[in-house]
Amino acid sequence: QAPLRESGGGLVQPGGSLTLSCTTSKNLFSHSNMGWYRQAQGKERELVAEVTYYGDTNYADSVKGRFTISRDNTKNTLSLQMNDLKPEDTAVYYCRANIIFTPNLYWGQGTQVTVSS
Repeated sequence: QAPLRESGGGLVQPGGSLTLSCTTSKNLFSHSNMGWYRQAQGKERELVAEVTYYGDTNYADSVKGRFTISRDNTKNTLSLQMNDLKPEDTAVYYCRANIIFTPNLYWGQGTQVTVSS
């Protein structure tokens, strides 16, 4: 079983919104920088957004102003609010945990987001 579990993917029309969630254990979440990545068919996996252990955020240029990443340390949950979705946002979205000060990475199984009319 993957240590990270994503949910919230689906089919949405262009201009629509979706919220992705990722949950994991308290131990892993509380010691990790967290991020969302995506992989479109035939393309390499790419960073979408990340939030550090300290709460600093970073976004890919393609999603700035449309997506918002957040972490709830009381619920061990990472979220990605996606607004004004475009067909080019179609991809499998993955949650990633990177234990701070180590190279250790953990991935979820992915959730499909399809933006189409």
